[in-house]
Amino acid sequence: MAYKITDACISCGACAADCPVSAITEGDGQYVIDADTCIDCGNCAETCPVGAPVEA
Repeated sequence: MAYKITDACISCGACAADCPVSAITEGDGQYVIDADTCIDCGNCAETCPVGAPVEA
């Protein structure tokens, strides 16, 4: 199950820097995770200062 980024995202980019498969990109106002690329490693959730990435 891939992760998704909630509206709590503050667009700091910490999650994108820690994604080993580059599944996270900057979207319109917040970062987004490509569910087809996500390997469900949880790095984004561990890195995020506001807890925006959650399991979808």
